[in-house]
Amino acid sequence: MTRRPQIALLSDGRRLHLQDGPIDLIVEARGRAGEVRAAYEAAARRFTGLLDELCAELLELRRGAEAQTSLKGVVARRMHAAVAPYASDCFITPMAAVAGSVAEEILSSMLGAATLDRVYVNNGGDIALHLGRGEHFSVGLMDRPDRDGVMRAMRIDANDAVRGIATSGRHGRSFSLGIADAVTVLAASASQADAAATIIANAVDLPGHPAILRKPANELQPDSDLGARLVTRGVGELSKEEIATALESGAECARQLFDRGLIEGAVLRLCGDMLVIGTKDIEEQRSRPLVLESAVA
Repeated sequence: MTRRPQIALLSDGRRLHLQDGPIDLIVEARGRAGEVRAAYEAAARRFTGLLDELCAELLELRRGAEAQTSLKGVVARRMHAAVAPYASDCFITPMAAVAGSVAEEILSSMLGAATLDRVYVNNGGDIALHLGRGEHFSVGLMDRPDRDGVMRAMRIDANDAVRGIATSGRHGRSFSLGIADAVTVLAASASQADAAATIIANAVDLPGHPAILRKPANELQPDSDLGARLVTRGVGELSKEEIATALESGAECARQLFDRGLIEGAVLRLCGDMLVIGTKDIEEQRSRPLVLESAVA
């Protein structure tokens, strides 16, 4: 029997829910009623069969990224393009950008079918955005993704360069080589944000520290694209100095990506401490920094 994705409006009548296997999207578009309807229909059409497209090339998508690729699908090639800037420096596969790339593809299909004021496509916290003139989007920052409670809210305006947001860390849906509770990255696209969040979260680390429990990825998930590489499964008590050292390691990675134009900003969190990159400390390199505001209940 052919598997069919689940596609339905949520109870508020404004948001669309698209779910197929591990892909779980919440979509909201704003604009004229007819345009929103056309956009949601386009999203549903594009979503149908998208997981099958990715599965057809899954073996290659789980291989380390190389300069050349034989990937055929639009989303698969977007995934590869997002991780390619890192391939010469570390092991990374296109799967590091899968959530952001899927969100970006659904957003593209909607914008191709309708004229909209604002759209977000949220794929488990990795978000692709469209902001028309005068529009803005506020996103809540959580201390760690497996707990409730927003500690800050971040506002993105239409004239900001950010159109993608992604979060990675050891508490997320995927394995992490680092110890960050969460790293949230802002970038020009969701696929770029997704790849960069993985890289920066891996860099928040204290290699060889006895309080950090690590296991081979393929012992936890036999088909993991990380193979036998050690992933973080637990972090014991760390001193303030150790937390600062780990965060600074990730922050230096984030600064380098910012300088290369790969990200617009990042927020790194570990054991209750936080570092923000791309705003206060280097705001002179951008015409206007993004704004971090206190969260509103």
